[in-house]
Amino acid sequence: MKVKALFVFFFLCCLQTVAHGQKRNALSVLEFELRRFEAMMHADTHALNAMLSDDLIYVHSNALVENKEEHLRAIAQQKLIYKTMKREDARVRYYGKAALVNGTVAVEGKIYANDFAVRLLYSAVYQRHRKSWKLVNWQSTRIP
Repeated sequence: MKVKALFVFFFLCCLQTVAHGQKRNALSVLEFELRRFEAMMHADTHALNAMLSDDLIYVHSNALVENKEEHLRAIAQQKLIYKTMKREDARVRYYGKAALVNGTVAVEGKIYANDFAVRLLYSAVYQRHRKSWKLVNWQSTRIP
């Protein structure tokens, strides 16, 4: 009986550790995403360069598709200015070393000197790279 009780205790401890690890990973992905939003609002292309995968595909809500170089250049040249990015909600799912985030974000900024304010539904795919995450894919849809 003591062995069985010890086994159950050990099993429950392991489950708690796994659940805690998944929660910590979810927080780290969401924290990473907020840091990426901050870098976008500050046009910090140096920080963004490290946060984006070399094979990035970034699909804007207006159907503009950019790779990493094009996305960084648009921000650096102020063709695309992000004034605010306020995430309203987000859900994370894991697939090995990848994380899929689905969420809603309110964005204000300028594109080619024209002001915009939109609420977006988005899907973001992040890949674990060493001890950090990198954005591999972004796709957003305007909420009417």
